[in-house]
Amino acid sequence: MSDADRRFVRRHPWLSLYLALLVASTAVRLLRPAPELPPGVEAIELPALAHDGTTVSTPPLRLAWRELGDAASTKTPLLLLHGSPGSSGDLRALAAELPGDRRLLIPDLPGFGASSRRLPDHSILTHARTLLAWLDRLGISRVDVVAISQGGGVAIHLTGLAPERVRSLTLLSAIGVQELELLGDYSLNHALHRVQQGLVWGLQNLVPHFGAIDRSPLDVGFARNFSDSDQRPLRGLLERWNGPTLIVHGRDDSLVPFAAAEEHHRIVPQSELATLTGDHFLFFTRPAEVAAAIGRFLVEVDHGTAVDRAHADPARVELAEVDAGRLPPPRAHGATAFFLAFLLAVATFGSEDLACVGAGLLVARGTLSFPVATLAALVGIFVGDLLLFAAGRLLGRSALRHPPMSWLVSEAAVERASGWFQRKGPQVIVASRFLPGTRLPTYVAAGVLRTPWLRFTGWFLLAAALWTPLLVGAAALGGKGLLSALARVERPSLGVLLAVPLLLWLLVELASSLASWRGRRLLLGRFRRATRWEFWPSWKVYPPIVLYILALGLRHRRMTLFTAVNPAMPAGGFVRESKAAILGALAAGDRHGRVARFVALPCTAPASERLASLRAFLVAHRLDYPVVLKPDVGERGSGVSIVRDEAAAIARLDESTVDLIAQEYVPGVEAGVFYARHPEEAHGRILSITTKEFPAVAGDGERTLEELILADDRAVCMAPTFLARFAERLDEIPPRDTVVPLVEIGNHCRGTVFRDGRALATAPLAEAIDELSRGYDGFHFGRYDLRAPSFAALAAGEGIQVLELNGVTSEMAHIYEPGTSLWTAWRALAAQWRLAFSIAAANVRRGARPTPAGELLSLVARHLRGPG
Repeated sequence: MSDADRRFVRRHPWLSLYLALLVASTAVRLLRPAPELPPGVEAIELPALAHDGTTVSTPPLRLAWRELGDAASTKTPLLLLHGSPGSSGDLRALAAELPGDRRLLIPDLPGFGASSRRLPDHSILTHARTLLAWLDRLGISRVDVVAISQGGGVAIHLTGLAPERVRSLTLLSAIGVQELELLGDYSLNHALHRVQQGLVWGLQNLVPHFGAIDRSPLDVGFARNFSDSDQRPLRGLLERWNGPTLIVHGRDDSLVPFAAAEEHHRIVPQSELATLTGDHFLFFTRPAEVAAAIGRFLVEVDHGTAVDRAHADPARVELAEVDAGRLPPPRAHGATAFFLAFLLAVATFGSEDLACVGAGLLVARGTLSFPVATLAALVGIFVGDLLLFAAGRLLGRSALRHPPMSWLVSEAAVERASGWFQRKGPQVIVASRFLPGTRLPTYVAAGVLRTPWLRFTGWFLLAAALWTPLLVGAAALGGKGLLSALARVERPSLGVLLAVPLLLWLLVELASSLASWRGRRLLLGRFRRATRWEFWPSWKVYPPIVLYILALGLRHRRMTLFTAVNPAMPAGGFVRESKAAILGALAAGDRHGRVARFVALPCTAPASERLASLRAFLVAHRLDYPVVLKPDVGERGSGVSIVRDEAAAIARLDESTVDLIAQEYVPGVEAGVFYARHPEEAHGRILSITTKEFPAVAGDGERTLEELILADDRAVCMAPTFLARFAERLDEIPPRDTVVPLVEIGNHCRGTVFRDGRALATAPLAEAIDELSRGYDGFHFGRYDLRAPSFAALAAGEGIQVLELNGVTSEMAHIYEPGTSLWTAWRALAAQWRLAFSIAAANVRRGARPTPAGELLSLVARHLRGPG
């Protein structure tokens, strides 16, 4: 085990234990032999089929079946098909009641029972194709089919694939037309089926169970049987089926509504409808009655008196040809309503508001009643937030430092919520329910502060009981209009269907934001970040520049030519360059002490040794705190911190898992100076100077720090950054005229304001930067980040202290001055890269070697993997 692995185990003991158990469980499951066939079950091997019916080059499929009745009978064999989940064993009670004068064939459909569980495709269509191949192997040319539930879809496909091989069809509590199944829409149904599949897959593969649930009926095969199947063709197949048909259905069926049986009876005019008192499981609860109805029907089929489509009542044939239009979605009840309510409750763990919107849409569609939908959302919210409360209470603050809690809420946010909770009491639970972004830390804080269970539960139930029906009701009212418009779309895509709840959710979020001054200011900040390119992430700004760089590479016939621009830096300073190595090389040629002093603190050394090195560095250079600690390999200010005492330094060293450098803190003004020197020229020149303003707010003795940040027109643009940074002080009220600096690190991503300072490019400054640069052999192109006592001193080239030197990927940062157009920025960056390629080409002529593409890609991959 490597040192990194040991550190991971020490920091995440429970996660490590879980991963170890999961690996062991997976190994046991993979090595466990296939189970033996149960008594009375036969099996053969058949080719495994893909969804299009082609044979797949995988292990063959084992199809198992039971054979009952009279094997020597000359009557047409009876094929019984079970539902999903299920197996041939489920039909033994029904088979025992059926007439014993014919051969009964009861297969385990692929993916169930003793048949193969892992298949390329689990759809009802592929099941039908597989059964035809099986009947061929048995030498059976024609069957009467009795199909239950999901097996009904298999039977209907049999009538479409080989109508001459199906003498009669009996549908028992069977599926059929898509419009009366679950939510009544293919896309919505399959979205739920995919969710179901994901939950079942997670239970089977992410829970260490050592094979205990691998043969459970509710496995991935069961879930895929629904998600791989398409019920839309079943209506057309039923409309084209000509043979005798019996439909047996329970009036109280909660899984396949009785309305589906009525619709099947309408579109199959030759069918008989036998209505029984009972639910979906008639074959279990009333096998004798079901068998009696089937027996009577088969006698008619045997005697040729059963009606086919050609001899059906003309009035029924005419009724069958009427276009029913768009059927209303089925009203969920029983098990279906419970399943939907369960999914709604689970969905609240992801997003409470979005789940409530979904509940409202189900009410608007008529799928669930308002009380059921609201109760489902309320239960999910209650359970989820009680878990947060329990995590805070039982695990304490330490839980906030480790996944999954660290992914959900920051320690600083909980600290702030704790202060709010202590000052105003549990009433804040009610208030937080109506303030987006405050719920989660408030509930965790309530647990951390060990609020009594009953007290917390009572306040929480009050808050949730007020909030949930309001949101579900609003979504139901708003959803009616949207669904009405959607109903006019002939075949809405899944994207259109998903857009409805998302649109409602966005409207809810917008209304929540507009309801308070804080929300309106945060919304303004979000709008400005979206419309002002200076706040955009690199991936939004750089695509045209990346294309331009590729074009330059093609023009120069060497894609990585630019990496030769600075032969002294790995890959020219493109990525993962060491700050310590660069500063050390720069300092070696510096005759005037212009490089800020620093010391490297490698992560391979224990924290105690790194602390000793830091202490020795301070003593050797007669320095004191504050000190800057930052990653040796990093960019855009990530991980940079100013530690003001040894306690803070120890905490930073303990938590760090990457190489650091400690650098003296240099007061004064800060600037970025971009320098370039062509190798064939004796002197270089300054291309850009960026001055840096550190935002601050002034106290008025009345408003909190949070209110001051949100009220400031510039600070509000970076509100998420500042609010997170000052999370523990947001409720503090600074005294009048007290200035609170918001930024101390001169980085644009951290909130620093960049200004165009090219007017400071004087001859003394150019001479100082050029002398420093020429002392670093192999450096030609990049940006210095430096500080000076004042901008006047900077212009005079006096008192300069270099903090960092960046290579080819550094920018002429004056382009980030507020108000600069994106087009102007692109032109400046394009000119910068043209110059980089020109300098690199000259260096290659002098013997420099560009970084090979494979090596550069490896560096980029390491960078994308993160620190370390």
